[in-house]
Amino acid sequence: MGTPKPQRKRWIILMITATFTFMSTLDSSIVNVALPKMAEELEVNTGTVTWVVSAYLIALSVFTLLFGHLGDMKGQERTFRFGLFVFTAGSLLCGIAATFPLLIAARILQAAGASAGLANSQGIITRTFPAQERGRALGINGAFVALGMLAGPALGGLIISFADWRYLFWVNVPIGFAAYIANVKFSTKSSPKTGGKFDTAGFVLFSLALVPFFAALEYGQNAGYGSPWIIACFFVSGVSAVIFFIVEKRCRQPLLDFSIFHDRMFTISIFCAFTSFIAISCSNIILPFYLQDILSMKPGQAGMYMAVYPAILAVTAPVSGYISDKTGPEILTAAGLTATSAGLYLMAGLDESSSHLTIIFFIGVMSLGNGLFQSPNNALVMSLLPEEKLGAGGSINALVRNVGMVTGVTLSTTILYSAMSIKTGRHLTGYVKGESGAFLFGMRAAYIMAASICLLGAVLTAVRLFLQRKRKGAEKK
Repeated sequence: MGTPKPQRKRWIILMITATFTFMSTLDSSIVNVALPKMAEELEVNTGTVTWVVSAYLIALSVFTLLFGHLGDMKGQERTFRFGLFVFTAGSLLCGIAATFPLLIAARILQAAGASAGLANSQGIITRTFPAQERGRALGINGAFVALGMLAGPALGGLIISFADWRYLFWVNVPIGFAAYIANVKFSTKSSPKTGGKFDTAGFVLFSLALVPFFAALEYGQNAGYGSPWIIACFFVSGVSAVIFFIVEKRCRQPLLDFSIFHDRMFTISIFCAFTSFIAISCSNIILPFYLQDILSMKPGQAGMYMAVYPAILAVTAPVSGYISDKTGPEILTAAGLTATSAGLYLMAGLDESSSHLTIIFFIGVMSLGNGLFQSPNNALVMSLLPEEKLGAGGSINALVRNVGMVTGVTLSTTILYSAMSIKTGRHLTGYVKGESGAFLFGMRAAYIMAASICLLGAVLTAVRLFLQRKRKGAEKK
């Protein structure tokens, strides 16, 4: 790894990357509460306006590998700074967009900038901090990821209560400008570069694999997964993914270097992260409906309960990273996924009479488990990579987070509504008043699904622990 920076400077660099990380993840959900007002002002229907969210998430996933690849080729600090500039400019344009197409175009630009930051932030932190501080630093950065993902609706609701929806985007501009100036002043000038030719074919094929896949997942629940258009999207996605794999294996400087996955430890760690994000997104999408529709909480009160998760995570993640620096990541990650799985199983037992303290405790178990897992796992993933592939590794980590969350939302809502339909004997795609029993039945099925997937990740972390100890034993010999 690169030479560690002086202590004060490296913590300033961490705050810059964490700030950008927070803004990037925050903007995936901060606009949700303002969608009705946007639809009215921009004269589009409710279904169309959701593309303000979808376009950002899809573009974020599509561009992540691209900017991880460019980070390794051109320098991670340079690519990160470019992303910060583009994100800030995109935020400004979102706020002044006069028509819906212009707003979507600005959101895609904003997501492109965000992906450049998310793809390279972990690599920058890994190279900036010495091994004995790396877990704590990545833990702090991970806490800002979680805070951004979970604080969006609450912060968006607060802003929209006092100002026009355009301020949801404009609030990024002064923060982004200040972060850009700080980055210019404090970032290193010696980021390694591999150079070479950009993998255009790989990027096109990757986009053709990802965009139709996400589109099919998003619209399949309403149109039905047997719809010819949905089947066609999955077909295009699958064929593109196969061709992408073949092309990348033959490319000298591929967009996605599959040789990274030859390391079993890296592959297991990435898959375990995937299971954890499926679990997180399941609870995030279902819990608000349970709190408001079943327990009749007001949105503000429900938001307070939802805030328990990021609050505990914000404390746990840095501490977990610090402990990981001292003891190693294996046991913490296994314990974290086990606790997350246990919390999800507990959530499956909630009903109309569950006490508020019980709910807080169950949410706390999930959050504690996720906090124990994320920081050590991120540190382990990045430590397994050579310096010239930190951009690729960081982008894969960010991509897994996005795909895991989209998959989790789709799986959980599909199971929720399918179980509700089975219970009531008619097709349902949302909560129906007077059918709380059906909702609870579907909610239990969705939480058990998420808990089981997370438990699989916990088993794999145990396998990883065995492999790591076996590897260390072989090295000693």
